Amino acid sequence: MSKVKLKGFIVVADNDLEIIEQELPRHCKLTRQEAGCLVFEVTRSHSDHNRFNVYEEFVDREAFDAHQARVKNSKWGSVTANVERHYEIIE
Repeated sequence: MSKVKLKGFIVVADNDLEIIEQELPRHCKLTRQEAGCLVFEVTRSHSDHNRFNVYEEFVDREAFDAHQARVKNSKWGSVTANVERHYEIIE
């Protein structure tokens, strides 16, 4: 089994920024506590306040898929339903 990495960014509409900013710390905390999470970083771009850079590493595909399933059914999943996602997944 090999590590799974996700890198890229999300673009958040102005009207969703407040709720994203409120929920992001909780989302990061919960993700970092997941079994198999090695690295989880979400940082706001210095040049574009609507862009958040994302970098994730999980021990394997199973841990990555479990993370995706949890997020899909979480508050973070609902508040980010309308964000533009630009990701690359590397296995």
